[in-house]
Amino acid sequence: MRILIYFLFITIGLSSCTSNNADPNAKPVSIDEQIGQMLLLGFRGLAIDSSEHIRRDIEQHKIGGIILYEYDVPSKKRPRNIQSSSQVKQLVTDLQKMSGNKLFVAIDEEGGRISRFKTDYGFPATRSAQYLGTLNQEDSTRHWASVIAKQLKAHGVNLNFAPVVDLNTNPASPAIGKLERSYSKDPKTVTRHARYVIEEHRKQNVLTCVKHFPGHGSALADSHKGFTDVTTTWIEEELKPYELLVKSGGCDMVMTAHVYNKKLDDLPATLSSKVMDDILRKQFGWKGVIISDDMQMGAIAQHYGLETALEKSINAGVDVLIFSNNIPGAYDPEIVPKAIKTIKELVYSGKIKDDRIREAYDRIMALKQGL
Repeated sequence: MRILIYFLFITIGLSSCTSNNADPNAKPVSIDEQIGQMLLLGFRGLAIDSSEHIRRDIEQHKIGGIILYEYDVPSKKRPRNIQSSSQVKQLVTDLQKMSGNKLFVAIDEEGGRISRFKTDYGFPATRSAQYLGTLNQEDSTRHWASVIAKQLKAHGVNLNFAPVVDLNTNPASPAIGKLERSYSKDPKTVTRHARYVIEEHRKQNVLTCVKHFPGHGSALADSHKGFTDVTTTWIEEELKPYELLVKSGGCDMVMTAHVYNKKLDDLPATLSSKVMDDILRKQFGWKGVIISDDMQMGAIAQHYGLETALEKSINAGVDVLIFSNNIPGAYDPEIVPKAIKTIKELVYSGKIKDDRIREAYDRIMALKQGL
């Protein structure tokens, strides 16, 4: 129920909210802390003492959130953050104790093949979006969504990067269709099942995140690995689930896609104000948090330097930036101080307005009020 507070807030709008006016007696929030809240980080370790940087990044740099994985891609080893139920509970408890603000504790727990809480670690089995969309039964989708949401709640995970609302327009798409991550090629079916998932998570006070805007289902390539051009495969119908969910108040958060679509802009969607601001915010009316897909993925990191990627994504309207530290060759324990330093320099140079940072911070803190 507390998540509903957030939706009342964004319905009214952000015009009356700044980083300091929620409480007139509150201590002013520094630019460093505002930027820190915009960063969501991946790290290695089953316990907080296993990481050489996560304590610093939470306590000193005041990052806004962390993401948990069970497999460490750079080292090709497991476990990374998840080994057992009791271990995860202790890890999350310890992480939250270190933070002055509530952390987003995020995970990709879509069901089926995209599951971090695996049966090998003692967690219950789940079903894929494609399985549930093909079955197309409300009670089944709600049941399996409830199983996931209750597990997340029990382990202190408060943000699930699900449901996927990409259309299954290309069943062979390496990042979506091939992994059974889409409910259907029909936007109404996708929207309906996404609503069931979101509603079951809200019952457990777990936030959800619809992804990957403006649509990844037609992609012939995987944006984790490199440049992904959907210009010739993308159709406008892929926007429909986002439009329907946003306009009905059915979203907690929206995640960007790193896809390039010349029909929309000459930049990948994550970096594009034409996609994020013109379509998602102005056309659809989304007032809440926009979160990037992983900024270390090949589609961004191989083609844009950190400064350019941060400048363009933030100016496009992205409020939270993910650095998973879980891409081949991309584990960087210094990415948080690097990102904060870079963003501050962009603000001081006038390339990013300080109002844009404050706007992102206010959206983040409004969402966290419901946790």
